[in-house]
Amino acid sequence: MEMINRYIYAVTQRLPQSQRKDIADELRGLIEDMLEDRAGNDNVKDSEVEEVLLELGSPRELADKYRVTKKYIIGPELFDSYILVVKIVLIVISSLIGVGFVIQTILDPTSILDYFVDMIVSFVTVLPTAFGWTTFWFAIGELCGGKKQKDISGHEWKPSDLPPIPDEKRQIKRSESIIGIIFYTIIIVFLAFSNDYFGIWVFQDGFTRVVPFLNEQTYGTYLLFILLIFGAGIIKECLKLVSGKWTYKLAIYTTIVNVISMAAILFMITWPDFWNPDFINELVEAGIVEAGSETFDTVTTIWNQSTFWIFILFIIGLAWDAVDGFIKSRKK
Repeated sequence: MEMINRYIYAVTQRLPQSQRKDIADELRGLIEDMLEDRAGNDNVKDSEVEEVLLELGSPRELADKYRVTKKYIIGPELFDSYILVVKIVLIVISSLIGVGFVIQTILDPTSILDYFVDMIVSFVTVLPTAFGWTTFWFAIGELCGGKKQKDISGHEWKPSDLPPIPDEKRQIKRSESIIGIIFYTIIIVFLAFSNDYFGIWVFQDGFTRVVPFLNEQTYGTYLLFILLIFGAGIIKECLKLVSGKWTYKLAIYTTIVNVISMAAILFMITWPDFWNPDFINELVEAGIVEAGSETFDTVTTIWNQSTFWIFILFIIGLAWDAVDGFIKSRKK
């Protein structure tokens, strides 16, 4: 029964979530009927189970037979995860563009036509770009996975090749990966297209201006670093979504991505011209703080120490992500 359970699991994991239970029940009944025809009411031997599973074929081949259509650029094993990620990315980006339009319109109703045109341009340019990059990375994953399948397909498949059903403690919840993808996408879209609003908002008889955290003169230079850092995070969460469980290979990749991200973040935020050099002075000019006051000293101290604490928070988050992966990979 253990081998049958492993076989059914291996087949259904390659199918859409909505079909898995029905096909698992159907497949279990089919295997039981085949065993009954072969062995009757006698005790079923392991060798007879192997013969039946060999007759049904490898899980990948059988899963392909259950599918209604064939996929080629993104293969069956990745297609469902690919569709899920595309939906998440496009919905999040569309929502952010729409929310950005609403906020801009509320703050400056007289320029609603300009904002509407910008929104349409963003939809036309950003959504296809996001779709293209998502497809590209999944196609790369399919190419690498395809080579592995081709190597294996040269040998005769055996039921003993079935991987064990992963322990629940090693499994990665889909909701965690989805939240991670949404988080990284929001950060990328916001910093890439709405960085003008990343700062302290000043209201004096209505919205007046934004005192930016970042140096607007040099921000474009660091935009590539930002896209690479959070883009790598999206790829990492996609791999978690596809894998479905923690493995040493996934934990090692997570660690490598996190180390590179921490190095890039350290380089970026410690560079002198990354932050707005006139931030405190602009706060004073905007009337938010008064020069020489206790509040002024407190804000200045917080601003001067912000780089250090931001980096510490990033280190804690990324280090825990990697350590947690290795801990769960060891569980059996």
